[in-house]
Amino acid sequence: MVEEDRRSMEEGLIQQRHQNDIDDPRVTTCVILSTFVAVCSSFSFGCAGGYTSGAESQIMKELDLSIAETLWACDLLCIFGWLSIAFAKDVLWLDAGRISLGIGVGLISYVVPVYIAEITPKHVRGAFTSSNQLFQNCGLSLIYFFGTVINWRFLAIIGALPCVIQAIGIYFIPESPRWLAKIGSGKDVEHSLHQLRGRGADVSGESAEIQVMTKRLEEDSKSSFYDMFQKKYRRTLVIGIGLMLIQQLSGAAGVTYYSNTIFRKAGFSETLGSMIFGVFVIPKALLAVIFVDKWGRRPLLLVSAAGMSIGSLLIGVCFTLQGMDILPELTAVVIFICILVYFGCFAIGVGGLPWVIMSEIFPINIKVSAGTIVALTSWTTGWFVSYAFNFMFEWSAQGTFYIFGVVGGASLVFIWFLVPETKGQSLEELQASLTGTT
Repeated sequence: MVEEDRRSMEEGLIQQRHQNDIDDPRVTTCVILSTFVAVCSSFSFGCAGGYTSGAESQIMKELDLSIAETLWACDLLCIFGWLSIAFAKDVLWLDAGRISLGIGVGLISYVVPVYIAEITPKHVRGAFTSSNQLFQNCGLSLIYFFGTVINWRFLAIIGALPCVIQAIGIYFIPESPRWLAKIGSGKDVEHSLHQLRGRGADVSGESAEIQVMTKRLEEDSKSSFYDMFQKKYRRTLVIGIGLMLIQQLSGAAGVTYYSNTIFRKAGFSETLGSMIFGVFVIPKALLAVIFVDKWGRRPLLLVSAAGMSIGSLLIGVCFTLQGMDILPELTAVVIFICILVYFGCFAIGVGGLPWVIMSEIFPINIKVSAGTIVALTSWTTGWFVSYAFNFMFEWSAQGTFYIFGVVGGASLVFIWFLVPETKGQSLEELQASLTGTT
């Protein structure tokens, strides 16, 4: 009877929480500030993503080369990485900087969307988490727009500045209430929620739901690395890994890093292409922020994968026609337009939503281990694609994009049959439905 009474009381608090969500859907200044601090490093992430394309030729010429606490740690790695690049005197410092930066942005790619998802109200969670991708694109835009006219060392210093801002701002934002629940700090959970939802907000229901779900998950397992391979977690793991494979094997990393190479091959001006691309990437990223909580994750992912597939196939066709010397001047412009279409579609779905969904589907007891596997999958595959891209492109420009087009088609099948809609549900509701936890 005692256990039944306890569960009944917990369910009552949870139901009250859902009613509070409807009655008081406020987004507080603290949530906005915390999100901004978290995504500062995403700006640096974007700078790192586009840095190779904008600075590659300058670096090679000058150096004579041939072809939260975790967030704070990421900031140190990124700051060290950027400064090592900025003041590099030889290839050793350049390599050390890129390695440190790679580790830092690798951690950022996982930590930032998880933190934002765990602090924001469910009705705006998608938009706030998608701001991670928006800030990445802002950094990418800066590098593409100014990368051809600003010295590469100064670009590296600019990339470090957001990490400095975040390293300071972390001390003024609250810890994730779900993390606090995991370490057994009930009072701190409510204190964090009051900071995030407002001092006058009734957070008892939300606090109860978070703590009840966390306790049940902890009772079911010991939060070990092997727990994520349990049958009830397999679907979430397959979804997370599958979406990261889609994101990377679609070719975006290679196209981003070596866009100037593509422009050159197509016969399009590298400077003009980089500047137009730099202006284009921000508004396209805004689309995901605007529509993710209105249309949902699945529709955007499906539209994104379809658009990327069509864009890739059209680029392949244009390179084929160019190789046959059919309308070479026209195909150069069409290739550039198709690249914009490709990246526009990438930004509204496949570019950022895999990280949004990953931050939502993993229960707290496997979030670290599963998130690590997913992030490792993303970065390992991304490295492979970016490394292989030049070789593939030299082998066959059209063949490279035909392959990316086929990947986009396969992605549609995967998303249609396996990826759930996650909008409008609390993290606890969503994770319970995916794992069968009651």
